[in-house]
Amino acid sequence: MLTIDGSHGEGGGQVLRSALSLSLLTGQAICIERIRARRPKPGLQAQHLAGVRAASQVGAATVEGATFGSATLSFAPQGIFPGKYAWNVAEERGSAGATTLVLQTVLLPLAMMFQVPGFKFQVPRHTPHATRNTQHDTSRLTVRGGTHVPWSPPYHYIEQVYLPTLARLGLQASVQIERWGWYPQGGGRIEAQVVATGQPMAGLDLTERGRLLRLRGLSAVSNLPRSIAERQRARAEGFLRPRGFDPHIELVEAPARGPGTVVFLVAEYEQAIAGFTALGARGKPAEKVAEEACAQFIAHHQSGAAVDPHLADQLILPLALAAGPSAFTTSQITQHLLTNIWVVEQFLPVRFQVEGQEGESGRVSVTPSQ
Repeated sequence: MLTIDGSHGEGGGQVLRSALSLSLLTGQAICIERIRARRPKPGLQAQHLAGVRAASQVGAATVEGATFGSATLSFAPQGIFPGKYAWNVAEERGSAGATTLVLQTVLLPLAMMFQVPGFKFQVPRHTPHATRNTQHDTSRLTVRGGTHVPWSPPYHYIEQVYLPTLARLGLQASVQIERWGWYPQGGGRIEAQVVATGQPMAGLDLTERGRLLRLRGLSAVSNLPRSIAERQRARAEGFLRPRGFDPHIELVEAPARGPGTVVFLVAEYEQAIAGFTALGARGKPAEKVAEEACAQFIAHHQSGAAVDPHLADQLILPLALAAGPSAFTTSQITQHLLTNIWVVEQFLPVRFQVEGQEGESGRVSVTPSQ
């Protein structure tokens, strides 16, 4: 059994999620210790338990320590089982935990279960959740909880940045949103379809982004006056147009259980897509929300890099699993990125090279083991 130090590096929930994904993909039983040890609320919280529950069902895993606040978890998968699943983060103490992070925990294992370079971990012929298809297996997933909440990629980032980038690797998955979920009420619902084609993912070169083709986005509100969304859009346009950009921002009044606001921007370059998010909060002016999202975009654009800081750490695992070498430039090397590299290296014989310092722009190259 492989032991993982859950407090390493950034030491947050990403260590847990990446380790669970890699355990499923390699068939390696794991024990994660000191989970989130340096966090104000250490151990497994509702959102993390939902991810464990999802991974354990997909892998028909034997699990110990999956309790609220637990600092140690053992996880031993039996395979990867495609099928139809539904998970509700609110089952764990009524939380608005991120649906997108639960989805990301199982996405790559379900998409790549037939083909992982260097490993021969076979999926059993008979699965408890689906009938095997000799051509491919499709999984249909429903996750309830938060869709636009702090410290996690919002639904629209997954839909418009993360999955389109993975599609260039050959991964086939799609998502749709049925209801939005804000912190703290949650109540959102997303659905995903993941196809395992049996084809290995190719490497990816994202070192050059090309020219900016389009800057678009949305200004959304739920259960609040439409004028707030209008103010967010007006400030975003007023921030960006004097700087030479022509944003196209859609106003959205989103169905949700509770109130919330967001500004989400997507920068479409010739060779890359980047996303930037700012969430509203009680007492936070609409103009401030817009300025935060715009400032993130400006910082990324001025760096000249192809990959935004959030996509950078989310690409580490899929690129490590690709059949060929990959490389990308990013506008900021983060502790999340470096920690994810460390987790991958505990499982896979893959070589990373990071050029640049934490907090600065840089370049990451990934070479699979031959």
